[in-house]
Amino acid sequence: MLKSLILKNRLCMRVVLFLIFALPGLCYSQTNDNASQPVLNHAALCARNLKTTARFYSNVMQLQKIKDPFNDTVHVWFKIGEGLALHVIQGNCAVTYPIGTHLCFSVASLEAFIKHLDILHIPYTNFSKQPKVIQLRPDGVRQIYIQDPDGYWIEINDAKQ
Repeated sequence: MLKSLILKNRLCMRVVLFLIFALPGLCYSQTNDNASQPVLNHAALCARNLKTTARFYSNVMQLQKIKDPFNDTVHVWFKIGEGLALHVIQGNCAVTYPIGTHLCFSVASLEAFIKHLDILHIPYTNFSKQPKVIQLRPDGVRQIYIQDPDGYWIEINDAKQ
């Protein structure tokens, strides 16, 4: 069920592995048919500068802000799929992550998204960190990688789900 939920929401399966094994702010919701099986509810990322990082996810990633139920100044919430949220939380973010630990989003047109990145002067690489190189996966999906202001890696691909 988790796999189909992710595919329906056009997220890569790698985001699930990233969220399960790498992110300290992962929360599960048990609102599915099998009460003992967790389903993904949200992911949380640390931000050294909340305004800068929130602007990145709004403007670069084009994610929609959603209501912050905490109503405070240290959280910004974004929709990343049906019933899924990304919480960006102000904090001390001294950790760096390897490129293999990343979030992944699929887009309808990788070319259009790259054009958007170029307009905003956002650099992108392939998995080997070669600048401005689109990588072709064995399954035919094309992908690039960018980093948010806090160093989290994000894969963007054209997987057709």
